[in-house]
Amino acid sequence: MEFRDLKKQYQVLKERIDKAVIEVMTDCNFISGRQVNNLEEKLASYVGMKHCISCGNGTDALTMMLMAWNIGPRDAVFVPDFTFFATGEVVSFEGATPVFVDVDPDTFNMDPKSLERAVLAVKAEGKLTPRVVIPVDLFGLPADYDCINEIAHRYDMKVLEDAAQGFGGMYKGRRAGSLGDAATTSFFPAKPLGCYGDGGAIFTNKDREAEYLRSIALHGKGSFKYDNVRIGWNSRLDTIQAAILLVKLDAFTEHELEDVNKVASWYTEALKDKVKTPVIPKGCYSSWAQYTVQVKREEERTNLQQKLKEQGIPTMVYYPKPMHEQTAYKNMKQYVPCPVTERLCETVLSLPLDGFKQPDLPIIVEQIHLSL
Repeated sequence: MEFRDLKKQYQVLKERIDKAVIEVMTDCNFISGRQVNNLEEKLASYVGMKHCISCGNGTDALTMMLMAWNIGPRDAVFVPDFTFFATGEVVSFEGATPVFVDVDPDTFNMDPKSLERAVLAVKAEGKLTPRVVIPVDLFGLPADYDCINEIAHRYDMKVLEDAAQGFGGMYKGRRAGSLGDAATTSFFPAKPLGCYGDGGAIFTNKDREAEYLRSIALHGKGSFKYDNVRIGWNSRLDTIQAAILLVKLDAFTEHELEDVNKVASWYTEALKDKVKTPVIPKGCYSSWAQYTVQVKREEERTNLQQKLKEQGIPTMVYYPKPMHEQTAYKNMKQYVPCPVTERLCETVLSLPLDGFKQPDLPIIVEQIHLSL
């Protein structure tokens, strides 16, 4: 059994993907081919933003947007404590200070109340300037953007939506990727919309930001290739990956997003009496990057994982350690406590899930019922 069956996904889409890749190989237009522009236009239209700028990966996307906003030393950037390291890492990479914020126990997303407490603590100290909030659409579910945007803008901050796990999700009629002042996503293979390598994208409605981002992605290019007007770097989405993503985007919108929601609903109905199942607030729609349940104690999770493993059922823990406890940040000041994050790191467990093949779902559910 696969945790996320990319092999089956490829088998289903093989004919279309092979044709798309062979076309790139035949044209020998491997860098900045027409498929890249086609993909950017389709993604911008799907998300509902004016510009989509593709790049090498989701981490680059976050970093480039912080560069566009001139984030640097003595700036505070607020990130959820319960998420992958990259969301905090990019802040440090720009010389700014990540401020870790607790999350909601039901949605796993940034807690607006904890956010405001952190902002007030930073302002009271007076050493850092609050500049940006980076909510993460964790496990496919968009954060509470009405509250987060209101708090951020009240304190003169921008909101950078990290939609790496949230692509395809919706919040009150708007798609993930359109919920902040700008947004980023990742095309890592296991994401809701993933390629067969690395890739990422940035979404913005501002022309000047888009122009700057395209320049940064190509060595600070100006009006033509050999007039570089700023110091940039090299972060481009390969044409082959764009061709693959065009095929996968069609499948994603045609059936995969709907199918994975059906599987998640089935899981919830079958497991709701045994574990704490994911909560989808009214007006929200998840793209289910992961299906993550909560048990009562870490020991219970360890035993359940082991029993499922014995039956050939893979599981994952996202995430086993809060950001503020990771070695790179162990000496950094924590402005607000994050007890929910600490508890989640001991009790969450993600189960196998995808929209292409789930014949083993009854087996997974049966084993969980037998084990708890």
